[in-house]
Formats: sequence, structure tokens, C-alpha cells
Amino acid sequence: MAEVRFRKLDELTDDEVYAAYAPPAPDWLRVNFVSSADGAATLEGLSGPLSGAEDKRVFKVLRARCDVLLAGSGTVSAEGYGPLVLSPERMAWRRAQGLPEVPVMAVVSRTARLDPKAGIFTEAPRRPILIVPADLPQSQTEPFADVADVLAVGTGAVDYPAAIAALRERGLRQILCEGGPHVFGDLIAADLADELDLTISPLLVGAGPIRIAEGRAAPEARQLELRHVLEAGGNLILRYQRPERAAPQQTRQLSNVCSITAKLPRRRAAR
Repeated sequence: MAEVRFRKLDELTDDEVYAAYAPPAPDWLRVNFVSSADGAATLEGLSGPLSGAEDKRVFKVLRARCDVLLAGSGTVSAEGYGPLVLSPERMAWRRAQGLPEVPVMAVVSRTARLDPKAGIFTEAPRRPILIVPADLPQSQTEPFADVADVLAVGTGAVDYPAAIAALRERGLRQILCEGGPHVFGDLIAADLADELDLTISPLLVGAGPIRIAEGRAAPEARQLELRHVLEAGGNLILRYQRPERAAPQQTRQLSNVCSITAKLPRRRAAR
């Protein structure tokens, strides 16, 4: 098992944060979520109130690192997603890596009940992608023809393995998913998630809100391995990976980059 390191986020330079989230493989799908300390994925119906400036620093690095940002239509609508843009500093970092200035936005929807005039489509610096089931009536996707590429896969629901394969065929190999919980649940069920980046917010929300993964049940639990823990303002920012999918040399690099002031204590066995 890889050695787990702990560090305070404000001790890391931007270059170190970028390096700490280097993808372990050319094809990689990471999911980024925030939850309360008692496991709620939302507060007052949104994830935004659970997040703070500390979490947003990693959030922005993950966006800068991806080729495509994947999100469900419910999350896009509820959280008020606009056009996918980055700060000048993030765009400069991407140019230095030989990447386009911004990633592509990909929205998943079973029904295409979105506004084709919304800024996420009409003001996007790169043409977005709308992912829908293949049997959706053309009348529901036709309004998007001028503002997005429509990727139709699956019957009755989006076929996620086919959708991810199609994105990678377009050269969009580094995929960041920001939810929502039903999209994450479907990715787990299809065994497509390689990494979970989870911020635990120091809040108790109480009963009611949903978990970070909902919907279709997975056939079995998926083993994760903790790579690092960052702390900022009482938030714990965790990076989990599927251990069998991470390249060994990248695992060593992550341990070195997060070099770090204190190792996590070993948990004592329950008696």
C-alpha cells in the first residue's frame, strides 16, 4: 500500500498543488465532490454552501488539469453553471503544458430539457458536448445543433461506457466529473471511476440531503486507496484512487511531491 502523507494546503505552492494532482495514466476519470462531515452532499439543496475558498483552490486546479468537464444536467441547472472559463493564470498554465486554454464542457441529460440559449452553450469558448440517449426524439436535440455537439449513446438512458469511450476518441482523455450524485452512481456502477477527490467540510447538516452517489446500485464495492490528505480551514481534502489503475512511478511521484510534515497515524485495530 502506498504511503499516505498529510500536509496543510496553504504550505503548498500552486506548482506543488498541480503536481500533487498529476494524473497517473493517459486515460483517467476523476470525480470531485464535497460533503459535510456527516455525509451530506448538499446544504439547502446545493453543494456550493458546503464549499469554501480552500476547497475551491483544488477545485480550480482539477478543472485546469482536465480535457473535458463532465456534469449532469441537474447539477448544471441547480448550481447555475455558466460558460466554462478559467482565470488568466490557469489558462497560461495550460498553454505551458501544450493544452488548449480551456477544457471542453460535456453535459449529460436523459431528456435534453435544457435551454440551448443558456450561456453554458452560447458563450462557451470551446464548443460543448451534450450527451443523451440515442433513442431520444430528434425534436428534443435539434435545438442544440448550433451550439453543441450531440453525442447520442444508449437506449432509455445514457450508456456511460460508450460515452466515455467516445470522449476519448475525440482526444478528451483526462475526464473530470463534478456530479451530480446520480451521474457518479452510474459511473461507479459501470466501474468507470478511477479517482475520487473528496473534500469533507467541517459541518453537520443533519438528516435529509442525499449522498454523493445515488441511483443505480453497483454490483460490488470498489476498493480505493488513499493517496494524500490536505487540510485547509478545517476541511479535509482527500485524494483516493483505484490502486490497480495507477502507474507505480506516478504513485512514487505523488508521495514525493506531497512531502510532508507529518505522516498520518496508523489506526489501531478494534478490539
